[in-house]
Amino acid sequence: MSADTNMIRILAVDDHPMFLEALSALLGSEPDMKVVAEAASGREAIQQFRTHQPDITLMDLQMPGMNGLDAMAAIRNEFPDARIIILTTYDSEVKNAMNGGARAYLLKTYLGKELLGTIRAVHAGK
Repeated sequence: MSADTNMIRILAVDDHPMFLEALSALLGSEPDMKVVAEAASGREAIQQFRTHQPDITLMDLQMPGMNGLDAMAAIRNEFPDARIIILTTYDSEVKNAMNGGARAYLLKTYLGKELLGTIRAVHAGK
């Protein structure tokens, strides 16, 4: 059995390179989490999801081209059990995201420890 068996495999999606880099560094420092792919757009998120089929997807909503809501809809259409956590700056978008099938959401301004706990909770099916 590989050491990765108990790892939470994560796809991180955000169009801001520095945020994506910081997010990946934070998650990579956790013993039970591994960022298996990153994407900077909705279309890239769909492609990376198909390739890696992560346990959890962290999805930004505001991206150029295909936004996070449309990407989430496309992913969940193909993979109905996809566990997607929305990361957003705008709480006005939360209702649409939750109605679209997101398992949870976090405002970027309040990430901190809440991010890690939310990932673990969603992964555990809560």
